[in-house]
Amino acid sequence: MPKSDSSSAAPPSPQRALSLGVIFLTLYIDLIGFSIIFPLGPDLLGHYLKLEGRTGALGWLVGQTDALAQAFGIANYAPVLFGGVIASVFSILQFVFAPFWGALSDRRGRRGVLLVTVAGTAAGYAIWVFSGSFWLFLLSRIVSGGFSGNISVVTAAVADVTTRAERSKAMGLVGAAFGLGLVTGPTIGALAVNVDLSAHFPALAALGLNPFSFPALIALGLCAVNLLWVAARFHETLPAATRAGAIEPRLRNPLAAILGLQNPAVRRANLVAFIFSVAFVAMEAALTFLATTRFNFTARENGYLLGYLGLCAILTQGLIVRKLLRVVDEVRVLTTGLALTAAGLLVIGYAGQPWVLYAGLALLAVGSGFVNPATTGLISLYAGAEEQGRVLGIFRSLGALARAFTPVLAGVVFWRYGSTSVFLAGAVMAAAALALAFRLPQPAR
Repeated sequence: MPKSDSSSAAPPSPQRALSLGVIFLTLYIDLIGFSIIFPLGPDLLGHYLKLEGRTGALGWLVGQTDALAQAFGIANYAPVLFGGVIASVFSILQFVFAPFWGALSDRRGRRGVLLVTVAGTAAGYAIWVFSGSFWLFLLSRIVSGGFSGNISVVTAAVADVTTRAERSKAMGLVGAAFGLGLVTGPTIGALAVNVDLSAHFPALAALGLNPFSFPALIALGLCAVNLLWVAARFHETLPAATRAGAIEPRLRNPLAAILGLQNPAVRRANLVAFIFSVAFVAMEAALTFLATTRFNFTARENGYLLGYLGLCAILTQGLIVRKLLRVVDEVRVLTTGLALTAAGLLVIGYAGQPWVLYAGLALLAVGSGFVNPATTGLISLYAGAEEQGRVLGIFRSLGALARAFTPVLAGVVFWRYGSTSVFLAGAVMAAAALALAFRLPQPAR
């Protein structure tokens, strides 16, 4: 194992200006609102096609996805491909803006930037409430994506209020909030879509009220609650002296920002995290297809499957990994997690019975539950106190990049080369990330 990274000198222990409970709730509320839209993609497409037909921006986009699906010989995949393209709009904007919001919080403070990004996200949801046309819905995704810097800023706040010794354990709590939010949000979205406000208030249809306004209104309400919560309880975590040493933030090519990272340990840890993210997102995109085609799972059974995956991940990050990191270093936790992830992907890919599929998911959930807090903790520990927001913003930006292209690519591979192919490729990528992770240095304490 390489020796400690001497470039990261340990700063003095920070003062606890803010409790982790406040940070947890801030992130949890944000992620519920963010993920409410996840189960609505096919229904949204059907609604706007019925409303507008194949005209304007929607017609052009559907035409492109149809042509792409036909080029790959998977015409029946076109609606899912469309959903992937819409999701990619948000992820690409997150890829561009996450490093900027993170760097701005290094310079201006976490609380102010968080208030701006939450308010901007609320504006995106408000547009969605009244998106009576597809272009307004697309605008709402663009606005929300542009202001999606919350996660990197909140993660940087965790670094501000924890000592170096407890940093990675605290990142496990962030991962638990992330997992819990991504389980709760889609559940609320799936239930809320049964309430059609445009049918209850037809007079407001002229203002753009539509069958999806209720989920959008819930997301907007959660954003408003979060804004009030941050204003009332989220005190500034970054001292003025530390802010003075941060670089002046500016929008730039995210790839240039990534390649411009001067610390080789940060670059390598980000590469490990990115390769893992591609493998994990590919699994997410293909899992329900595999369960449906191989085991004839219904939508309800797929819901149970995803809920099981989320519950395992929450328990791992919220409980197991926090205790493990008291006695085992981050690099060892990371490598163990990547090995378990590779094993889990192989078991899922070759599962011949539903119970084997569930066993593979358990391995995968535990593995990913080790990887996420370990990589976040390592990147934070390798970085200086004055660059936490920028560096963690780049880390989140790479995750968004993985989500921008991987679902579409995984779907194409699934339908062209079979269900096992996606999971076998994911296992190979996890093994590649594992080989890189062995060369990561131990961070200074």
